[in-house]
Amino acid sequence: MMKKRIANWGNYPVVETDEKSFSFADQLPGMIKTAAPVIARGNGRCYGDASLEENTISTLKYDKVLSFDTENGVFECQSGITLDKVLEVIVPHGWFLPVTPGTKFITIGGAVASDVHGKNHHVDGSFSAHILEMDILLGNGKLLSCSASLNSDLFWATCGGMGLTGIITRVKFNLKKIETSYIKQKQVKAENLEEVIRLFDEYKQYTYSVAWIDCLKKGKNFGRSILILGEHAKKEELSEKKALAPLQLPKKRQITFPFNLPSFVLNQFTVKAFNFLYYGKNFKREINNVVSYEPFFYPLDAILQWNRGYGKKGFVQYQFVLPLESKQGLVEILTCISDKGLGSFLAVLKVFGKQDDLISFPKEGYTLALDFPVRKNLFKFLDELDEIVLKYGGRIYLSKDARMNPDVFWRSYENANKFIDVLKKYNPGFKINSLQGRRLNITQ
Repeated sequence: MMKKRIANWGNYPVVETDEKSFSFADQLPGMIKTAAPVIARGNGRCYGDASLEENTISTLKYDKVLSFDTENGVFECQSGITLDKVLEVIVPHGWFLPVTPGTKFITIGGAVASDVHGKNHHVDGSFSAHILEMDILLGNGKLLSCSASLNSDLFWATCGGMGLTGIITRVKFNLKKIETSYIKQKQVKAENLEEVIRLFDEYKQYTYSVAWIDCLKKGKNFGRSILILGEHAKKEELSEKKALAPLQLPKKRQITFPFNLPSFVLNQFTVKAFNFLYYGKNFKREINNVVSYEPFFYPLDAILQWNRGYGKKGFVQYQFVLPLESKQGLVEILTCISDKGLGSFLAVLKVFGKQDDLISFPKEGYTLALDFPVRKNLFKFLDELDEIVLKYGGRIYLSKDARMNPDVFWRSYENANKFIDVLKKYNPGFKINSLQGRRLNITQ
């Protein structure tokens, strides 16, 4: 079969792969036996090389709803279904995803493998906290069910394990009850980093919270931000018109980014201009309104192929977490970015609650996500940021990672050895493997 060139959402790295797909479970064992090594790949929305390999198995045709308990909010599906399709089924019945990242175009299998988090981690944890059970096809062709109490070592190694335990085929999970498809939103402007951190604490009772940060501003407005808060709106909080169809799905309003932008367009001057306009769009210090769930949770999904905006060379999303007591680490990293003039259009700050899973990314603290176009000396600069993250007891999100050195992974993920032990038990010989697994010396 002719190989094809693929990349994940960051468009870096680009690899050649022999990609197969399946629609029925009995097709899978044969694919694993004939391809070694192999990794499952969903919609390619992780940013780096976690679902890249010389042989990939696409799950996108394995996308059926298996059951939906509309009374109790329990959803069961095949792993290749994307969140947007799940939402189309559950929202009209008064249910929502328990946890969602910033895009609805990921698969359920990808949500498990990355153990995705959202704007509500400090309240509801990550996706793994809501999974009841799931099925994993191991590298030897055996299908195993697992949960927090059944084959629990496999379960916890799969949640956040970047697909290295096997191919996730079925997932059953709890949903969140809602009265409407709308969000009661509050936006608060913060003059600097110190103020937005104080506001996070002041509004910690909100279910959803996230802040956009101007990472190039210096002086008294260093780290100026807009904090965005939200709750699922109740029927009585809707306008008369919206209340007529409170669970109506949002209208699809999407445009497509037509081409890759030239790399010279992305520089500190255009970032500064964007930041000025974005911060200035909120004329008032505080704005309260009711919006559909799409612009609140998935603002970038309205622009299809927005990753083209970073040019042909692609981009790296750099996301780290630092413990709550390590605010100075945020200051150092933002200062480093500002001094180098390597600002990010998308600089997103959130607060994590407690989480002590085996290999998942979240831990109690502050997480910041930044986008950087691939260019000369970028990786050297990110190595410098890695050292700051390590100095303050933090770590890097594997689902966004495309370039971290293995030493950084092993120094920051304290349960790495336990994770490897589980992999060796269920994936001996590392038949299930990925470029990231080898790069980080996880599957060597």
